[in-house]
Amino acid sequence: MLEKTFSLLVYLKKPKFYKDKDPYQIYLRITVDGVPIELSAKRTWDPLRWNARSGRAIGTKEDARGLNTFIDLLTNKVHEARRILIDANKDITALAIKNCLLGVDDRKTILVIFKDHNKRVEELLDKEYAAGTLDLFERTLEHTRNFIIWKYGMDDLELKKLDHEFIDQYSFWFKTVRNCQHNTTIKYLTYFKKIVLLCVKYGWLTRDPFANFKLTKKEVPKDYLTNDELNKMINKCFVSERLSQVRDIFLFSCYTGLAYADVAKLKRSEIIVGEKNQKWININRQKTDTLSKVPLLAFPIALIEKYKNHPVCEVRGTVLPTLSNQKMNSYLKEITDVCGISKNLTFHIARHTFATTITLNNGVPLESVSKMLGHKSLRQTQHYAKLLDKRVGQDMNNLEVVLSAMQIGQIN
Repeated sequence: MLEKTFSLLVYLKKPKFYKDKDPYQIYLRITVDGVPIELSAKRTWDPLRWNARSGRAIGTKEDARGLNTFIDLLTNKVHEARRILIDANKDITALAIKNCLLGVDDRKTILVIFKDHNKRVEELLDKEYAAGTLDLFERTLEHTRNFIIWKYGMDDLELKKLDHEFIDQYSFWFKTVRNCQHNTTIKYLTYFKKIVLLCVKYGWLTRDPFANFKLTKKEVPKDYLTNDELNKMINKCFVSERLSQVRDIFLFSCYTGLAYADVAKLKRSEIIVGEKNQKWININRQKTDTLSKVPLLAFPIALIEKYKNHPVCEVRGTVLPTLSNQKMNSYLKEITDVCGISKNLTFHIARHTFATTITLNNGVPLESVSKMLGHKSLRQTQHYAKLLDKRVGQDMNNLEVVLSAMQIGQIN
């Protein structure tokens, strides 16, 4: 953006610790749109031999001519710096001209921008961002740093080097050097794209390097527990109290659809009584900060009652005595072994189980499931919980009954 006003003044300035008959220092004052900035010429001169109007030394002596030549060269460099900024389509400010003149590198780099972004995310924890989101940004930053070292042999890279080739090579690095699966690669690239789009929005990048790069995840079948596997787990008597406790918390999620983070923070105050004296869970999901309202079935209500006097629940004010997600997943592997369930069970599978075995497979409409899961769109739910073959078969059998009653599709 071109400035409205620009002026350049060369003047003498009395030194801070001035002594009688000391020479004055020579300064330049660059003023753009009324905002001045000073720049030392690194020279001194006798004020009695100075023309303040012209900003030059008086006389024809060799020292005066030499100084004036130096000042002319210096002022020409100021104008040249201004021209460089104009040609680069950059904002013209007094500071920008000074930095250009002094060769101060104001080029933006990828990792500096990324670190600044993560710092702002950290400052907004529990206000706009969850801890898990910051963790993913931090991990993506570390991956980006390692990729730049691997590919370019540098500690950081200028933002202008961020193009389609960078993204393509970054994807290649994830899948080869880091040995990541396709969907894991896409996850990290998606978080990196958030930084890239910020740069585009601020005008630091003229084009989105992701414009012709597909960030499409491969469809992966989501695991869940069947009714038989649920019953095995429900009816199993555990000798270990910790396994029994983890089993109960996992089953609570199977019958409510809550993710681990939401189960862990679920407060007693978030269990409300609705119409017809029915109990509901009423929370804001930690991941998306969207409202999730789930009517409680008899089984999860019984689990709430079972743990209402548990010491951990009383101290925390929570509904269930959850352990860390890592410990829960570790104990779930023991539980599957004891129950004879041949699946790699993690706590998140409980949410899949709610969406499929508990709700969709029993005729609960997709719209209702989506609302209970706290999804922002039906598309999320369709991806999250695919209709089961059993349900499709039931639907077609019901259709057969209707068509038979109407005598449609029958051959005489």
